[in-house]
Amino acid sequence: MAAAADWWRTGVVYQIYPRSFADSNGDGVGDLAGIVAHLDHLGGASESLGVDAIWLSPIYPSPDFDFGYDVADYTGVDPRFGTLADFERLVAACHARGIKVILDLVLNHSSHRHPWFRASRTGRDGPFADWYIWRDSPGQTPTARRRRPNNWRGFFGGPAWTWDETRGQFYLHTFLPQQPDLNWRNPAVRAAIKDVVRTWLARGVDGFRLDVFNTFFKDAALRSNPVRPGAGGGWGSQVHLFDRNRPELVGALAELRAVVDERPGRMTVGELFDGTAAEAASYAAPGHLIFDFALLGLPWSAAAFAEAIRKRDASFGPEVWPTNVLSNHDQPRHAGRYDDPGADASVGDARAKIAAAFLLTQRGTPFLYYGEEIALRALAIPNSEAFDPQARRSSADAPAWNRDQARGPMPWQSGRDGGFTNGQPWLPLPPDLEFRNVARQARDPESVLSLYRQLLRVRRESQALQRGSQEAANVGDADVLAYRRRDADRSVFVALNFASRPAAIRLPEPARGGPWRISLTTHRRKPGDLLAEPVILAPLEALIAYD
Repeated sequence: MAAAADWWRTGVVYQIYPRSFADSNGDGVGDLAGIVAHLDHLGGASESLGVDAIWLSPIYPSPDFDFGYDVADYTGVDPRFGTLADFERLVAACHARGIKVILDLVLNHSSHRHPWFRASRTGRDGPFADWYIWRDSPGQTPTARRRRPNNWRGFFGGPAWTWDETRGQFYLHTFLPQQPDLNWRNPAVRAAIKDVVRTWLARGVDGFRLDVFNTFFKDAALRSNPVRPGAGGGWGSQVHLFDRNRPELVGALAELRAVVDERPGRMTVGELFDGTAAEAASYAAPGHLIFDFALLGLPWSAAAFAEAIRKRDASFGPEVWPTNVLSNHDQPRHAGRYDDPGADASVGDARAKIAAAFLLTQRGTPFLYYGEEIALRALAIPNSEAFDPQARRSSADAPAWNRDQARGPMPWQSGRDGGFTNGQPWLPLPPDLEFRNVARQARDPESVLSLYRQLLRVRRESQALQRGSQEAANVGDADVLAYRRRDADRSVFVALNFASRPAAIRLPEPARGGPWRISLTTHRRKPGDLLAEPVILAPLEALIAYD
């Protein structure tokens, strides 16, 4: 396992979407007890993946207008997932296996049913009156309707302001009207949030993922955003100068991180919302990572991956530690994104293996999304049948992908229910369940799951892969992505053939003067064997060697 002092830097984090991981009570919704029952898949057993931490998407009580990202109680556990005692058992079981626990913290907004908002909307003079962002209407439109305070748009479509009859003012919501934005300029709000953080730290939590953290502060004067001509009427129709990335954020993040740092070995990772790699790098700090998502939208191309790495490395530099992520609960699963429409599933799985080798050998902290270790694809669910509020509100002005498709149940075994539930699953099981499940892939040494296990073992055993510097390697074929990782004692060479044809490559000079030896390959080569030119990579082969 990674060293305790900087596990956030050297380890691997596995994201669990709790309602879709494993159901223990037959209600069709995954729960905390279901996660505990499957922890040996993740760590602590001889055939585990060997991850260092799990990140749980929100488990708090919520009316589920945005599936847990509308929090009604920041220190409780939603009964659908279990009890606080269940959570404590989960933490204990994880820690017994050497696995850290990261919670999702949704601090830009709460649920409209949170007691704070219920109190805030009752009047303008109470103790909670200024806990959210309220404004009077500045007047009437030519059609005698109330003008909104400015032109800001909601990410899910429509205006970012909703009129509240009880209070007689508009309130701000960057997302759904059921997700009112907290007023981070109010010291009482920040104090309450710090209390939430301390509560979970006292319960043994090892870190937090900060949802859309760069939207915490808005322009004090609420100036309207510039408009992008011809861009329609959705979120993308504006340049978001005044509703995110405000200068006051830096100080507030430092306050929040200081609370986390009261407990040694704890960390945060922030979700940069609608931002660039350069913006992400500016918010990073020791023990506090930032998602920049530069890799999420790339086409299947070695050149595209190489250019994304080059740009990100230029933004982060050698001192700032990045994150690596290819899939999450908001994006199409990458195994499906990389499928070749003209080929069978085996080609897609071979590409998924290349992606796995890339993710787990790049400089930075890898984040895996549940199911990617078996190359799970997205479900096919039309917007008309969606639970996802983003998809239900999709329009020509604000088109949206249905996120339900990336949140389907985990298939643990073959059979009607896939080992996920003995009830009716909240979302359908994948159509390829019979051959794409954990139990079947665990028995197959050539499966995607077996490769993930091998890759995680190789990474655990290599200081160069965990901590080393990184440099591109020119191997003479544009379809091969190649790079070196170095630490003081050893270097690792990685070559990934993105093409469905063989590729002849040149080897870089070994740093220590000796030959390159094979560490791992997806083709039929033996670990420990010497590599000597000419090296012919097989189609879609991933090769890792050490000197």
